[in-house]
Amino acid sequence: MTPPKLELRGVWKAFGDKEVLRDVDLTVDQHEVVCLIGSSGSGKSTMLKCVNLLFPIDEGAILLDGADITAPGVNPNQVREKMGIVFQAFNLFPHMTVLDNITLSPREVHGVGKAEAVERARDLLDRFGLTDKIDEYPDRLSGGQQQRVAVVRALATQPELMLFDEVTSALDPELVAEVLNVIRGLKNDGMTMVIATHEMGFARDVADQVCFLDAGRILEHGPPEAIFSSPSEPRTQQFLQRIIDAGRL
Repeated sequence: MTPPKLELRGVWKAFGDKEVLRDVDLTVDQHEVVCLIGSSGSGKSTMLKCVNLLFPIDEGAILLDGADITAPGVNPNQVREKMGIVFQAFNLFPHMTVLDNITLSPREVHGVGKAEAVERARDLLDRFGLTDKIDEYPDRLSGGQQQRVAVVRALATQPELMLFDEVTSALDPELVAEVLNVIRGLKNDGMTMVIATHEMGFARDVADQVCFLDAGRILEHGPPEAIFSSPSEPRTQQFLQRIIDAGRL
């Protein structure tokens, strides 16, 4: 039996006296898209950073393809070679062109030859409508273009799992759609993804599973229709009602 692509088992994470993740269990199957929703500070971003091993967990385990990546002695850099992460801040190197930003990791971390790395970059830029930006520097791109380049940079390493941390939060409203369309395209390609998002309509459309986080716990999870149409937990109901009242769902 094939193990899940990603599994969190009883994960706890605290910063000082503040518990940010509290006994989190989550299973993400191959080709599945899971959206994390909840108020700011509920633990969504911390969860993704724990999965990427940017934060060490305090208790529990995180498994990738059935292997415990939080076990002692695991090389986090080798784990990260299998996953890409995109943050709300674009984090592009400002002194490098788009092409150099995209080819840096495949060449320096993954040992891909220059010609192959450039070919991958060109193919991805063409796919996402950025071919004409290949020699530009990040500060000459719009926010939406920079975020798409950040996605391309993550995809250039050919990850098996993609993590998206509020990737539209820093964008003007008219630029949000172009980034979300990129993620929809990845879903159509079968990419396994975990997405922290405030875009409720997007989560409802793209997710196979939605998890509502509150105070560091996954309070409720299930198919989008169940979570958005008939949530069982009062806190989930309250959160979604506020979203509806704000005209965002």
